[in-house]
Amino acid sequence: MAAAQIDAKLLEEIEKYIKENKVMIFSKSRCPYCVQVKELFKSLGVDFYALELDAIEGGDRLQQAMGKKAGRRTVPQVFIEGQHIGGCDDTMAVHKSGKLNSLLKL
Repeated sequence: MAAAQIDAKLLEEIEKYIKENKVMIFSKSRCPYCVQVKELFKSLGVDFYALELDAIEGGDRLQQAMGKKAGRRTVPQVFIEGQHIGGCDDTMAVHKSGKLNSLLKL
């Protein structure tokens, strides 16, 4: 399979996760920034789906494809209602500004 086909398939998989989950976090289980973001959503009582890229087969390839979708490969990458919020610092800034509650419709 050509690299472009693989990339397209991975991007489709990423899109599927984003569409199926109101709050989607692409994460790694031992990443402190990922833990911080997940704890934030837990503290707000918000359901989320965290895909632990270090715990699934092909997670490294999904992370590379994330670079094309989100513009960066770092984790976490947070999406709310299909909208890319960003990483940990971005998510915390949106929370501090008060915009996170409106995005989550809290």
